[in-house]
Amino acid sequence: MFIKICGITSEEDALLAVALGADSLGFVFAPSPRQMAAPRVFDITRRLPPEVMTVGVFRDEHPDRVVDVMRAAGLHAAQLHGHELPSATRAVRAHTRFVIKAFAAGSDDVVHAADHGADAILLDSASPGSGTVFDWSLVSDVPVDARLLIAGGLTADNVATAIARVNPWGVDVASGVEREPGRKDPVKLQRFIEAARAAAPVPYLGPDELPYDWEDE
Repeated sequence: MFIKICGITSEEDALLAVALGADSLGFVFAPSPRQMAAPRVFDITRRLPPEVMTVGVFRDEHPDRVVDVMRAAGLHAAQLHGHELPSATRAVRAHTRFVIKAFAAGSDDVVHAADHGADAILLDSASPGSGTVFDWSLVSDVPVDARLLIAGGLTADNVATAIARVNPWGVDVASGVEREPGRKDPVKLQRFIEAARAAAPVPYLGPDELPYDWEDE
């Protein structure tokens, strides 16, 4: 199980999430209470273990800007969380080691997710970051061979149920482990990671599960 903690805004929260067992950290560059600037993110990513996947979250940005920001911030992966066309996703993927394409659950675009050529598909609620749970049966719209992450209203209290029903490749959480937007709650964070691990005890093994090794680049 791949566990991504999104909306990181401080080095303290980043290091805590990693210490508790998170596989990936997300940094938001789209308009949001959790929005970050590339230099600040770089100050955090350069202190993280190389095996932790660091992800920049963008919404409807030009592919060239996505790539430029990622390089400046020292990130491994891009998450495109807007209405990007498949050509835009592919343009980012041509210059990035890993791309996650996000879709709103129930969107007509989900059935065409494979056209984007992304490495993973994230299914979220219609209001990302709002803490709203979507109808998990809608994951049936996602192409069957996709690496699927689910987000949207996940907490320590419901993540095990979500994993049991959906059997995703990974889970992604932001507001469900916060005490306020952009500030993580250590107890919520620990409970969430423990609950997700208990529900899917075979861990995400890191770079060997992916088509490259972070440390080779």
